Amino acid sequence: MNYFSSDFKLGILGGGQLGKMLLFDTRKFDIQTYVLDSSDEAPSRIACNQFFKGDLMDFDTVYEFGKKVDVLTFEIELVNLEALEKLEEEGLKVYPSPKTLRKIQNKGTQKDFYTEHSIPTAAYKRFDDLKSLVVSFLDSKLKLPFVWKCTEFGYDGNGVKIIRQASDLENLPNVECIAEEMIPFKNELAVIVCRNPSGEIKTYPVVEMEFHPEANQVEYVICPARIDEKVAEKARAIALNVSQNFNHVGLLAVEMFQTHDDQIIVNEVAPRPHNSGHYSIEASYTSQFENHLRAILDLPLGNTDSKVAGIMVNLVGEEGYAGNVVYKNIEKILGWYGVTPHIYGKKETRPFRKMGHVTIVNENMTEARKIAEDVKNTIRVISEK
Repeated sequence: MNYFSSDFKLGILGGGQLGKMLLFDTRKFDIQTYVLDSSDEAPSRIACNQFFKGDLMDFDTVYEFGKKVDVLTFEIELVNLEALEKLEEEGLKVYPSPKTLRKIQNKGTQKDFYTEHSIPTAAYKRFDDLKSLVVSFLDSKLKLPFVWKCTEFGYDGNGVKIIRQASDLENLPNVECIAEEMIPFKNELAVIVCRNPSGEIKTYPVVEMEFHPEANQVEYVICPARIDEKVAEKARAIALNVSQNFNHVGLLAVEMFQTHDDQIIVNEVAPRPHNSGHYSIEASYTSQFENHLRAILDLPLGNTDSKVAGIMVNLVGEEGYAGNVVYKNIEKILGWYGVTPHIYGKKETRPFRKMGHVTIVNENMTEARKIAEDVKNTIRVISEK
């Protein structure tokens, strides 16, 4: 099929920042794109050929959108699976496949998958609702501390909470959830795996993630991870194993813990471009977004090696501010060596909302980390008074 400067149409479910960054590469290759999102102000709207407003969880909306395109992908997991399955049955290429997404979309099902395939993961228990979990806790069947996770609709740190005492269970939603053993770890790591339908598969280098202690959001992504090479090799091997078991096409971001005795435990996965790979736009020979595009079109995959050390700083809404966004002091960083800001296009900020990121590339990792700290301390994502 001729994808370039042709009548070919790529459909993307979801019009957030991940879609917007993916569209940079579709525009580079002159590939026609259709985007479906529920918001008139979706960041992707500025960059696609045609934009459609609609509910991603509605069967008819997703199905009718899929009938307009030649290949369908998504930048968010919260989409109507039944519509994707029907489209695939009718011959539409949907990547990643709904068969893969069905194993991932529900975190309880995802954990069961790891157990069934002997993939190392933290011990857990599934519950139909919070009330059932509380009963188990009161019967001393759960040991503190543990991690509570809702199985569906969690994002950006929402739907996850560390339970250290009984009062932490108050005000949680009464939804299906899991209680997961809290793993003592020294590093949170991630590996992005890229695979096309022909079976070509590549991994990006292991990255290290530093999280905000309250928001449970990534603040810094550091590539390469500052870990022993043997540990890095083990992490990449486990990520490849996870990928092969899911039999996915496109990108699979595998989040992991490195324990104090250097074991690798899989936390969870995302079958799409991922926050842990944003550094690759500037630091890699081929960005995660270009490789996702290459993969779903069954084109040869690009080089996943890094040209230089890279660190990503997330820009999130500051606490105490909500409304029309202002990126205070952003002009100050534009003259700094190796610094590139990415603004997502969300008009309104709120506390901890992802509003952009900044990539720092440098031949010296120590210097890159210092600049990243300076960036974090300089830019403030606030609102108009």
